[in-house]
Amino acid sequence: MRLDKYLVHTNTCTRSEARNLVRSGRVLVNGAPAASSDIKINENADMVTLDGKQVLYEQYSYFMLNKPAGVVSACEDRRENTVLDFFKNEPCKDLFPVGRLDKDTVGLLLITNDGALAHRLLAPNKHVWKKYYVELERSVSSEDIEKLCSGVDIGEDTPTLPAKIELPADCSEKNPSKLYLSIHEGRFHQVKRMFEAVGNKVTYLKRVSFGQLELDPDLKEGEYKKLDPNDFLTNTAM
Repeated sequence: MRLDKYLVHTNTCTRSEARNLVRSGRVLVNGAPAASSDIKINENADMVTLDGKQVLYEQYSYFMLNKPAGVVSACEDRRENTVLDFFKNEPCKDLFPVGRLDKDTVGLLLITNDGALAHRLLAPNKHVWKKYYVELERSVSSEDIEKLCSGVDIGEDTPTLPAKIELPADCSEKNPSKLYLSIHEGRFHQVKRMFEAVGNKVTYLKRVSFGQLELDPDLKEGEYKKLDPNDFLTNTAM
């Protein structure tokens, strides 16, 4: 990679600014002043410093966001705040949300610039499970649960694929109005439409896991944390 591209990619400066920084001797490569801004460097092995401070390069970045209600899962929107507004101060480029959560849905959203990983996680044939905490307008019967777990008609060509339902650990109700639903599809408004198919309405929806990635319980809505790529990629290998 060219040195000026490296500096631009890390949000250190613009390409024209990189030339000036190199000319002034402020940029070192492996401890020696860079000869020019267009020299080739090994971004994974060479050490680049600016004014004595190391400039770190990461090809991909991964973040866990606890998405709040009221923002849209998009890179940009002319009328609404987006999930990427939380990442304006991050140096990495080309971030995007992996999949979508409805505007009023909260919880786990993976933000990255790794397109290959996003494809693996979202590909229909990979069957990556997504788990949601759901609060409902009224309680669900055992018959409703059986239907949801078998697949329901939400007005498309085919019914939904079988889902999984779990009750909260402290739940003692026979017909609960709060539960966990896991699906491995990503149809439009799917969770809400599934409960509408059994005559119910979702009043609160929160995604708590995506594959092997679980929402950090200490992460407040609107907060995010950087994920260690080694741990993350190992845990989400599908």
